[in-house]
Amino acid sequence: MSKRTEQVADEIQRILSEVIQYELKDPRVGFATVVGVDVSADLQHAKARVSVMDETQRADTMEGLERARGFMRRRVAQELRHLRMVPELHFVLDTSLDYSMRIDEVLRQVELERRSNPPGDATSDATKD
Repeated sequence: MSKRTEQVADEIQRILSEVIQYELKDPRVGFATVVGVDVSADLQHAKARVSVMDETQRADTMEGLERARGFMRRRVAQELRHLRMVPELHFVLDTSLDYSMRIDEVLRQVELERRSNPPGDATSDATKD
């Protein structure tokens, strides 16, 4: 991405985060966080990666965001008046937080197993025979 598209993406992320946190009244939209925004080179499309903390409410939250997409696009247009065209918003569920939490859990399990069963000196035992 060019510097310009990065700046526009950062601004859209800031605006969407504020709108979701303070202005959306939809009860389906719970703890949703805009993790990042990727803007196409021609500034026609913006893909917002959204993380939802509660696994049981993910589908409802994404549905609520899709319903409010027009409202949020209008708010982006009001904030970014210098843009000739306001990007079409696309919301994507971001599961990278879940993935990193799973990796942490596996590493903790390995650490616990290693502490309970410390590795022996298997190579020295095999060479003595």
